[in-house]
Amino acid sequence: MSFNISDYDYQLPKELIAFYPAKKGESRLLVVDREKKDFYEKKFSDIVDIIPEESLLVRNVTKVAKARIFGRKESGGKVEFLILDPFSEGDRFKSLIKSRKRLVEKEKVFIDENNYIEVLKKEGGEYTIKIPFEDKEYFFEKYGHVPLPPYIKREDKDEDCKNYQTCYAKMIGSSAAPTAGLHFTEKIFKSLEKKGIRIVDVILHIGLGTFQPVKVDDIRNHKMHSEYIQIDDDVVKLLNSYKKNNRKIVAVGTTSLRTLETSFTGEMFLPKKGFTDIFIYPPYKIKSTDILITNFHLPKSTLLMLVSAFAGRELILKSYNFAIEKKFRFFSYGDAMVIV
Repeated sequence: MSFNISDYDYQLPKELIAFYPAKKGESRLLVVDREKKDFYEKKFSDIVDIIPEESLLVRNVTKVAKARIFGRKESGGKVEFLILDPFSEGDRFKSLIKSRKRLVEKEKVFIDENNYIEVLKKEGGEYTIKIPFEDKEYFFEKYGHVPLPPYIKREDKDEDCKNYQTCYAKMIGSSAAPTAGLHFTEKIFKSLEKKGIRIVDVILHIGLGTFQPVKVDDIRNHKMHSEYIQIDDDVVKLLNSYKKNNRKIVAVGTTSLRTLETSFTGEMFLPKKGFTDIFIYPPYKIKSTDILITNFHLPKSTLLMLVSAFAGRELILKSYNFAIEKKFRFFSYGDAMVIV
């Protein structure tokens, strides 16, 4: 078993990076069969036929905040903030900052003529900042931009407010979207329920843990940042019932899977309200989940390592090469994959 970062690399033509989404529910779907070591193409709406009857579908109901904030230093220099924990209480937040020159402690960055963000301190690559409003929902709505990933090389547009949000988002707190959920529509959920599939909600507020790149050659040396998760008693009760009766548990996205795997002891699920820094990579055996709905992930990313643990690295890389050959659309606004 190799733990070298180069084992999770692949070459993606730039034109396959999706800058805009397909219409919800109408993206392409790559089905990866772990048992048969095979893969084939369907439409995302076919997910209703693919998921077995009497399965339990688990989705992450985190809501993306407009966590990207632009401002100017007193000297006039441009500053960009990406707030990593928009769910935090109070007026202090963790943030990544882009600026031509490093910001110093107590420096002010003006977001309009009268209001400014204060930089309190820096630890590692993260800053602690103070925002000027008690009402954070107002702050994000007034000054924030949709935090599109950096590989989507365009400014955010009004339609991104809807497109970069799942149709079932409930609790604001993420600085990135749980992108597997972007493919779903209310119509698809109704069709699933009609088939006898139960749907339950968990929370993982997406921050640096999910999208931070791996910068070490040996992946075992990568440190995951903590992200807030919540899985409630009633959800755990259903999960344990399905597990006991050998019914399928389906995770919508890697964040739902990481929440489930954090909750699962190996024998049963436990309620959880706190933080997880679980890092899943081969040869880790995922025991909480039977089916994973996901997107295509960046080369050398922790998410590519997670799906490799779920389906096997060779099968995943073969399926990715097939998707490239067939010109699937990649990453957050791209096409979908289901691993069965």
